Amino acid sequence: MRSSSTTLTRRTLLLAASLAMQGCITADLPRDPAAWDSQLERWPPVDALLLGEQHDAAAHQQWQRHTVQWLAVRQRLAALVLEMAPEGAGTDGLPPDADAAQVRAALQWDEQAWPWDRYAPVVMAAVAAGVPVRGGNLPRSQMPQAMRDAALDTHLPPAGRARPRTAIEEGHCGLVPAQRLMPMVRIQLARDARMARAVQAAHRPGRTVLLVAGFGHVQRSLGVPTWLPSDFTSKVAIAQAGQARAAIESEADYVHRTPALTPHDPCAELRERWPGPPPAP
Repeated sequence: MRSSSTTLTRRTLLLAASLAMQGCITADLPRDPAAWDSQLERWPPVDALLLGEQHDAAAHQQWQRHTVQWLAVRQRLAALVLEMAPEGAGTDGLPPDADAAQVRAALQWDEQAWPWDRYAPVVMAAVAAGVPVRGGNLPRSQMPQAMRDAALDTHLPPAGRARPRTAIEEGHCGLVPAQRLMPMVRIQLARDARMARAVQAAHRPGRTVLLVAGFGHVQRSLGVPTWLPSDFTSKVAIAQAGQARAAIESEADYVHRTPALTPHDPCAELRERWPGPPPAP
């Protein structure tokens, strides 16, 4: 049985993840939905299309489902890879008419971390199209090892090394003790590396692997793309809810703008959950 502290940690980390990598913001309007279809038509075929989302924006999952269907109907979708499931889990072998219970079991879905109802339309659209859905995330059992892996510290060039640390510190509202920041950065890097590996493993010549992950994971100079081989072609599209972050524009080939969410103070929620030093991830 999952302990209450573990559940709290997972939920808190998910809340914090939605704050990370935000940078400076400028007001902007949602894009015309047809603009995304036009962009997909203009891009040449690529090995991977990386979609970055804000986890609590329903319009972002609707965009993902549409992209799954757009690629699948054109016989261009090799696989759907998800941050929301662990590497090694997948729907390979399930029939297109598999039900949600079968799919969730195959993906080892963690409802406490990722509400199934939010992602079911995306996942089931791929299954119905006969496309494998695979987990890409670092399994939780391997996170302690990643936290101690100092080799990850040199993956990014010197100019970029401070950015993930600053993003995690700001994204956690300054609540994380300084000594825990680098271990958390290493987990972020290890997760990116695993998702990149899962994307490469799903590659099929002439088709595109679609990755769905938080927008911090797909940034061109910091995330999954930094782990992909130079000859593995990819495009990055990042969804933003009602505002275009200047720090994000240079990290994506396309920014998909959706209506703004109801304003709230996520740091206040985080402080309620972490009244003292936060538990280790």
